Amino acid sequence: MESAKIDNSFTEKDYYTLPDDMRAELIDGKFYDMASPNRIHQEIISFFIKKIGNYIDSEKGSCKIYPAPFAVKLFNDRRTIVEPDISVICDPDKLTDKGCSGAPDWIVEVVSPSNAVHDYVRKLNLYVRAGVREYWIVNPPEKEVAVYFFEQSPFPVSYTFGDMIKVNIFDTLWIDLKDLPL
Repeated sequence: MESAKIDNSFTEKDYYTLPDDMRAELIDGKFYDMASPNRIHQEIISFFIKKIGNYIDSEKGSCKIYPAPFAVKLFNDRRTIVEPDISVICDPDKLTDKGCSGAPDWIVEVVSPSNAVHDYVRKLNLYVRAGVREYWIVNPPEKEVAVYFFEQSPFPVSYTFGDMIKVNIFDTLWIDLKDLPL
C-alpha cells in the first residue's frame, strides 16, 4: 500500500495506530506494505538470529539482536519507521519500549521478489543517511549476499551462499553461508 494521503505527511502516530494485522513501513511520510515472509525467508532469518545471538552470548557482548517486527525510528523527524528483518543494536541508549530510536549498528534484510527495489534502493539510501554501520542484503533466489560496510566504502562486496563472510562490526564473527538451511 503506497500511502494515499495527499501531502505525504504520515507520522509515527499514524504508524502506531495501524491495525495489528497490517505490516507496513513508514518512509519519509509514506507507507509501504510489507510482504508476508515465506518459509525460506523465515529459515534464513532464524539462521542469522541463531548465529549472531550465539556469538554475542559467547563473547558476553552488550549488543542486542531483534528480528522483525521491531520498530526502528531512524530519525527524529517522526516520518520514518522501518522494520528490518534483523537489527543489531550495540548502544543500549537507543532502545525504547517501542523499539529502537536511531540507527542500528547492523541490519540484515532478506529480499522477497516483491520488495527487491525497496531493499536495494530505498532502504539502502535510508540506512546510509541514518548512519547504519553495516547492511547485508540477502537474496535467496540469486543465492547472493551484498555486504555494505559504510565505514570503509559506499560500495558492496558480493558473496555467494557458498562463502564465509566476516561481520565487520565484530572482531571475530564469521558466518559460513554454506550452513544456510536451504
